[in-house]
Amino acid sequence: MNATNKIRVLVVDDSALVRQMLTEILNSDRAIEVVATASDPYVAREKIKQLNPDVLTLDVEMPRMDGLTFLGNLMRLHPMPVVMVSSLTEKGADITLQALELGAVDFVSKPKTDLAYSLADYTEEIIAKVKMAAAVRVRALEKSSTKPVVVQPKYSADAILSGQQPNKHFKTTESIIAIGASTGGTEAIREVLIRMPADSPGTVITQHIPEAFSAPFAKRMDSVSAMTVCEARDGQIILPGHAYIAPGNRHLLVVRDGARYVCRLNDGPPVNRHRPSVDVMFRSVAQNVGPNAVGVILTGMGDDGARGLKEMHDAGSPTMAQDEKTSVVWGMPGEAVKMGGVDSILPLEKIAAKIFSLIK
Repeated sequence: MNATNKIRVLVVDDSALVRQMLTEILNSDRAIEVVATASDPYVAREKIKQLNPDVLTLDVEMPRMDGLTFLGNLMRLHPMPVVMVSSLTEKGADITLQALELGAVDFVSKPKTDLAYSLADYTEEIIAKVKMAAAVRVRALEKSSTKPVVVQPKYSADAILSGQQPNKHFKTTESIIAIGASTGGTEAIREVLIRMPADSPGTVITQHIPEAFSAPFAKRMDSVSAMTVCEARDGQIILPGHAYIAPGNRHLLVVRDGARYVCRLNDGPPVNRHRPSVDVMFRSVAQNVGPNAVGVILTGMGDDGARGLKEMHDAGSPTMAQDEKTSVVWGMPGEAVKMGGVDSILPLEKIAAKIFSLIK
């Protein structure tokens, strides 16, 4: 970190208004300083050489050189933490997912000025993600500064599903795999799915992701996995060889329907400020699948999923967490370990093999 101990940020965006908004938002936090802005990647390249910022915010779509090309060059020649700034459209989602594959740490939506959008929520999100991005590079020094200021009620999974005892009458031996992730999770999930065979047990996945992103994300995962991967629909039967990704802005639960397991979507309040919430999905799996499930928590900021994984563990499900070394952020898996809900801590590339050793 620099001598001032502030996180030095370079904002890259072709819109003067967006550059101004991002600068004001980030400078409102005493731990952050926007040291410069750039209207395109060519200007940004020179500013990076001059100023050596800690974090870059990068517009996905820009003239002269698109964000993906610039990001690819940057990660090859001058790797640094990058937070993508994306439009919430299908095109923006696809480009952003490609950016995460190239090495971007995380993404936020473009700031908006309409009254329907809460600027306070946006401010909290981008400040937290910039701090987290800086901590990816110097994690030991920045852990304490990654927590966002609390400005909203924080609901637990009780808001969606009561914490009743699990159903102990399991009349099926069919297995379910439940995977939860957040920051860095789109790539971590990909690394797990590409190692899973076509006859894998039915798999449910909650990744913190905006509404416009979940369908393109499911499509990308389907293209690389031997399994059939889709965005979950309400009432959809969970079948072997299929993976179901929670839609953005809806909680995904697993419920029993006779001898079958079914996806149930829920529009209740955000849990741990997330919808979908990993805690909600894990709790439903603990209650309705119990020891026939395997729980997996991957890289992510915050603690969503930690309590739910402990509930799965207590219901007899084998559980595992991605290790700190291979995680972009060891928030969610680290909290799950602290709560005592993790049986195995594994590097990302060994998680799929561990799942199948447990199922067999």
